[in-house]
Amino acid sequence: MARKITLRQIAFARSGDKGDTSNIGVIPYNEDHFEILKEQLTIEKVKAAFDGLVTGEITRYEFPGIKALNFVMKNALSGGVSKSLNLDAHGKSWGNLMLSIEIEVPDGIQLPSFEA
Repeated sequence: MARKITLRQIAFARSGDKGDTSNIGVIPYNEDHFEILKEQLTIEKVKAAFDGLVTGEITRYEFPGIKALNFVMKNALSGGVSKSLNLDAHGKSWGNLMLSIEIEVPDGIQLPSFEA
């Protein structure tokens, strides 16, 4: 069996920009969850989450050495910082949008606990 969780329950994200291109790195808290990310966080799933925001190509890069994925999205920031009146022209909030994507994980998977 599997259950649905949001990506933020097993990973964190860092986002940035260069012109009209945005990138978002996704890194699991536990490197054992990298395989789940590779399987579940597809370009198609990311395209659906950013529908209407990204009009260009989305490319996914895998970094197995550091257990991370990076998504590069073109035509993503309404022309870029110097051209856009967008409130988030750098795309810094997009990491949070990425982390709201739902994925499926096995029932027995141990999720990180952030309780003090």
